[in-house]
Amino acid sequence: MSRSSPGVARMAAILNFIADHPRQSFALTDLVRALKLSRATCHALLTGLVDVGYLYRTSDKTYVLGPALAAIGRTAAEHFSPLQVAQPEMRKLADDFDVVCGAYFLEGDTIHLRERAASASHVGYPVPLGTRMPLRWVQATSFFARNPREADAAQVRINPSPSAEQLEQLHGGMAFVREHGFIALIRRADSSRTAEISTSGLEDPPVVPQTELEDARAYPLMAIMAPIYDARDRVSISLVLAGFNGSMTGAEARRAGGALADACARISRFLIGQPEES
Repeated sequence: MSRSSPGVARMAAILNFIADHPRQSFALTDLVRALKLSRATCHALLTGLVDVGYLYRTSDKTYVLGPALAAIGRTAAEHFSPLQVAQPEMRKLADDFDVVCGAYFLEGDTIHLRERAASASHVGYPVPLGTRMPLRWVQATSFFARNPREADAAQVRINPSPSAEQLEQLHGGMAFVREHGFIALIRRADSSRTAEISTSGLEDPPVVPQTELEDARAYPLMAIMAPIYDARDRVSISLVLAGFNGSMTGAEARRAGGALADACARISRFLIGQPEES
């Protein structure tokens, strides 16, 4: 992957530094020292940023964020949705694995299907866009993978409460997500082949998390979930691949899960503000 030019990187360093200290203003000398730039280079960059309104030079010759940058920030805050970043990833996953990729948002104790991409063979998938359903212990494996205490607190509010066996599966599933970035959900042994996850939240989910995937073994795979993290290391969105036809080997499930986890990691890095990995 190509790298940005040194000039762009230095401009970004100046803007990020000033944005990280919103109640302070900085003189040229302050920025030279903090960012380890030459005085001439820093002065030229500051002048250019002031000219386009990204910085403002005060009467005491210090610099603060400028009006043009503030306007860009307001526009981004008002119109940006993480789905703008997720949609291309979802489309590729749906086509690559011939499935439906859904973006489920956690809203209190409810999960909300707010976007999805379907491969050609899954047009008309039975779970409609906009579906809301109560959070169950199975979905909590993805939403609370890094916050087991919050997962336990959420289970107390669930009706009916999960059993001791289900709680053990929940914690095993969360550990798997922490290690691998995804969780495979397989059909429960006593569930019919056509069963779908109920939107009422009152029935037992027809799936359980699978925490051991042997390469050659076939699994009745129903879905794969992976979390998207925000800057607070919390999950408000999980992507779900569903609509797998028949059983899949552990190796196939790992390949699909790895691709999903990689996509979620890229979206997470964008939302957190981390540079893309080269």
